[in-house]
Amino acid sequence: MGLKGILAEIDAEIGKLEQVRALLTIGAKRRRGSPKGVATVQKPARKPHRISPEGRARIAEGQRRRWAAKKKGAGK
Repeated sequence: MGLKGILAEIDAEIGKLEQVRALLTIGAKRRRGSPKGVATVQKPARKPHRISPEGRARIAEGQRRRWAAKKKGAGK
């Protein structure tokens, strides 16, 4: 096999590798996000959670009771 034959084989191998790389990069680009041409559906905006003053007072009272019980248990 002459020099020209070796160079031809190397060129053929490079061509194959470039094709494989092109396929891999196209596949990687398609996997991220939505495919082209697909309309994205926007999620409806969520309302912020609001707690009533009565609910806040119940939570505060419960926490005070837990602290008192813990404090009482620590003194024993």
